[in-house]
Amino acid sequence: MALFLYELEPADSDAGKVEELIKGLDAHLRTAGGELIETQVTEGAARLFVIAEFEGCRAAGLDGVEALRGIVAAGPDEVRLVGADLDELKKARPTAGYLVEWDIPEAIDMETYLARKKANSPKYADVPEVSFLRTYVREDTDKCLCFYDAPDEAAVRHAREVVSTPVDRLHRLQG
Repeated sequence: MALFLYELEPADSDAGKVEELIKGLDAHLRTAGGELIETQVTEGAARLFVIAEFEGCRAAGLDGVEALRGIVAAGPDEVRLVGADLDELKKARPTAGYLVEWDIPEAIDMETYLARKKANSPKYADVPEVSFLRTYVREDTDKCLCFYDAPDEAAVRHAREVVSTPVDRLHRLQG
């Protein structure tokens, strides 16, 4: 089983339209043999981050999906889940408050990234007001998405400083 990231920019930020979009995407992924693992919507519905699981290493493209007409989309990009168990994630379907995107420098390959993550993760204990939830790192190590629960953006930025990892984009997520 492989995980894939889709990034969408909805044409309409209306909550009902976004919900329709997610339902249409879920139906498309299921028809293609996939399972929607999670969808995170940024505040104001400017972007959607969708993780889906597929058998093997082929994910469904989004061409021809009526619900996605006129939407800017990226993906599917294969990702690896770090810091959480997929089966537990599927059961709990936890929500996050914040999403950090980090554009990983070219010099960092997957092995280096994982070693760095393992070495830095214990430092989150120094920031008890922030809970690191999980990361999806693209297999091409182009970028990673890190999910947090925190009281505010400043706390997330502080946690990233503690683990010596930059923030390229920080999104507050809809609850």
